[in-house]
Amino acid sequence: MLKIILASTSPQRKKLFKQLGLPFITRASDFKENLSLKIAPHKMAHQFSLGKAMSVAINEKNAIIIGADTIVACKNQILGKPKTSARAKKMLKTISGKIVSIITGYTIINTKTKKIITRSVETKAQIKKLTAKEISDYVKTGEPLDKAGAFAIQGRGAVIVKKINGDYNNVIGLPLFSLAESLKKM
Repeated sequence: MLKIILASTSPQRKKLFKQLGLPFITRASDFKENLSLKIAPHKMAHQFSLGKAMSVAINEKNAIIIGADTIVACKNQILGKPKTSARAKKMLKTISGKIVSIITGYTIINTKTKKIITRSVETKAQIKKLTAKEISDYVKTGEPLDKAGAFAIQGRGAVIVKKINGDYNNVIGLPLFSLAESLKKM
């Protein structure tokens, strides 16, 4: 039996993947994302997930490698992880009252057969109109700093998401339904 490796150190992805009930291990990917690329969000999610999976697959002979990357876009503007409070505030002002796209690309590589599947799933999230105080209070929690789009629906950011259209797990970072269907094909 092939071992399954999730090419991610994300605690959220690890927690989600456990829900599939498959034995797996995690490995950090050394792939470096370049958010300055001038490509469509879906294509970027594909490239980044493939890069993450490939960087781990290189050292494995009999394994299923899964790489994933989540991108948040507002009107085709890619919103990465703000990393600073000032950037988080600016990003939250940008998405306030708008609908954002959360796109997770995932790649599955069978290192034995060399088969590769790359897909992406998009979920739309309607962000409530935020006051300056709500933005400031949320940024003070520190949660937005390392989250794409400056919010975490599975955390305190749940109160700023008015509604979603699509896969909730995708917003967290791993579209389980689509991934499970692709794994069956692998």
